[in-house]
Formats: sequence, C-alpha cells, structure tokens
Amino acid sequence: MESNDLLDSIRGKIRIHIFRDFGAVAPFPMTIYLIVLTCVLTHAGFGGAKVVLPLHALNLGVDPFSVGVIMALWALCPMLIALYVGRLVDRVGPRLPMLGGAIGVVVALLVPYFFPSIAALYVMSLAVGTAFQFFFVPTQGITGALGGPEARARNYSLLAIGFSIASFLGPLIGGFSIDYLGYQTAYLMLAGCPAVAVLVLWFKGSLLPKGAVGTEEAQKKTSSFALLRITNLRNAIVASGLISVAWDLYQFFFPIYGHSIGLSASAIGTVISMFAVAVFAIRVALPHLARVLSEFEMLLYAIGFSGAALLLFPLFRDPYLLALASFVLGLGCGVGQPMSMSLIYSLSPSGRASESAGLRVMFNHFTHLVVPLAFGAIGTAFGFAPVFVSCSALMIGGSGYGFWVERQSARRSR
Repeated sequence: MESNDLLDSIRGKIRIHIFRDFGAVAPFPMTIYLIVLTCVLTHAGFGGAKVVLPLHALNLGVDPFSVGVIMALWALCPMLIALYVGRLVDRVGPRLPMLGGAIGVVVALLVPYFFPSIAALYVMSLAVGTAFQFFFVPTQGITGALGGPEARARNYSLLAIGFSIASFLGPLIGGFSIDYLGYQTAYLMLAGCPAVAVLVLWFKGSLLPKGAVGTEEAQKKTSSFALLRITNLRNAIVASGLISVAWDLYQFFFPIYGHSIGLSASAIGTVISMFAVAVFAIRVALPHLARVLSEFEMLLYAIGFSGAALLLFPLFRDPYLLALASFVLGLGCGVGQPMSMSLIYSLSPSGRASESAGLRVMFNHFTHLVVPLAFGAIGTAFGFAPVFVSCSALMIGGSGYGFWVERQSARRSR
C-alpha cells in the first residue's frame, strides 16, 4: 500500500501541471504545442478560404453586396451556436469538438471543389464558419487552464502567434493557388491543412483534458448571459468585438478593393500576409508591452490605432504601399485577440472558461455578420473610401469612449 502511495506521489510530481477547469492531467508543455500546431493547420485552411471565397465570387460576377451576404453567412450559425459549444466543451472536454470541427472544415472546403457554383459558395460559407467554431472555442477555453495562472499569458501568446502564422500561410496558399492552379484547386490545397490537423488530433488527442469538473450544476443555475453582469468581463467582450470590426472589415473588404484596382490574387494574398507578419511581430513584443500597460489599456490603444490605420488604405493603389498599410493595421489588430482571451479567462467564474470564451466568440461573430452586410452595402452605394473612413470613425470613437469610462471609474473608486 505504501509503495503504491509512493508511486502515486512520483507520478504526481512528474505530471506537474494540472488543469484548473478540467478533470484531467496532461503533460505540459506538450499539450499547448499540440493545440498551437492544430490551430496553425486548421486556421490556415479557414483563413485562406476568406481570401479565396470573395475573389471566387467576384470572378463569377457577384457584386460587393452579394459578396457581403456570402461572408455574413460565414458568421450566422457560429454566432448562434458559440455559447452552446462553450458549454459543451466545459462538460465533455475539448478533444471531440476539436476533432469534429477540423473534419467539418475539411468537408466544407471541398464543397466548391466538387460543385463549382455560386450556390456552393453559399453552402461552403455557412458550413465552414459553423464547423470552425467547434475547433476554435475549445482552444480558447482550455489554453488558459494549462499550467496554472503563471503560464496563462505565455500560453495565450503562443496560441496567438500560432494564429498569426496561420494568417500568414493561408492567404499565400490561397492567392498563389488561384493564380497557378485555379479556384477549384485552391480549395483542395487549403483543405489539406486541416486534414493534417485531423490526423494529429486523432493520434495525439489523448494529450488534451478529458472533461470538466463540477460545471454542469453551476451552468444550470445561471444563464450564460448572466456573465455579462460582471462589469470587467462585459467590457473585455465589448472591446474584443470592436477590434474584431477592424479585422473583419480588412479580411472581407481588402480582397474586393484589391480586385477593383487590378491586383492579382497572389498580390492580394501577399499583401494580406504582411498583415499577418505584423500580427506575429506585435505578439512577440506583447510581454514587454504588458510591463508598461494593463491588458485593458492595451486593448483600447489597439482599437484606436487600428482605426487610424484604416484611413491609409483608400490613399494607396500601389501594392507595396498597401502592404505597408496592412502591416501597420496588423500591429493594432494583433494585440486584440491574446489580450481579450487572457482577460476573459481570468475574469471568468471557475469552471466556465469555455462558456465565457463562447460568449466572446458569439459577440465577435455578431460583428462578422454585420460588417460584411453593412460595409458591403456602403461600398456598393458610395465607393471604397467611405467604407474605410466610417469604420475608422467607429474604432477611434470606441477607443475614446473606453478611456473616458476608465477615467470615470477611476474617479469613483477614489
């Protein structure tokens, strides 16, 4: 009996990092590397499709507003199911949702390959956005739990860097595949990335935690929207939504703008990849910025900076200058995701991290739904410059309002 206790003690020391919200122990840092690797692979296919899809639609003769409708479908179901996915992950663990989500992304990307038509683009947009949520929400919810509070910032930084690498690779793969292989083959190339993630999750998914501890009873007592009563959590979710507006506008509208000024698909993909390079660079520098500013201050500055950067795009038609503008915008947008994820995890009630992540994703997908429709309509009616200017005004105004609220809160606390 004593020898068994000794063995249990040794095993406990070897497995030194324990999940806060999940009832399983897994080797660390192997688990975070597994999550980052599968994120790079799955998001490369997902993000690359965001470049290929609008360009393909325009090539088939669709106007910008109709492209906006197609891209809005990308966010419709994810907005409706994000909370459900978060609660599901808190109950059953991340492995099955992540595996199912990656498989769903592969299948969705193959729809236009086998059925090249406008109708297929609508189906693919709806399906790929929905499937990706079963992968995306779990990664946010469990990353903060790996290794405890002291490792949280590093974990989210690694995850965010993984997403930025994917955002660099996806547009390049999509853009060059269009120019040299055609639109249909571009979808096949992109589907290959999440297909590798499926294999990794199938064979190494046991490294992920198995399930949640004591969350079901807590979730029965309160609605997910009750989390918005936590003031700081609500502010973090709203700020995350604002930075998402700039990101969405850029990903949706720049391919349309680049196409209108005669850029090739590979040039558009390269310009968008410069955005990802900046996102990567700023995320590497985040630990240094965190020593000077709080997480929420960094979010507010990022929102204002991104709003100002959007004003550069209607000024340029040269691809090199547009790549520079994309890089500047990426510096601002790159701060948003890791800071909001870390804030939301730290402010979430125990056992409801993935649920809070789902709430954040739901609000972000509301912007994914509204931005293509609203700014697609503005672009169709008034041209490209008003799109960038109106979004810039929203971002700068939101940042200024956030700082005003912070000052008012500081005065009341004195």
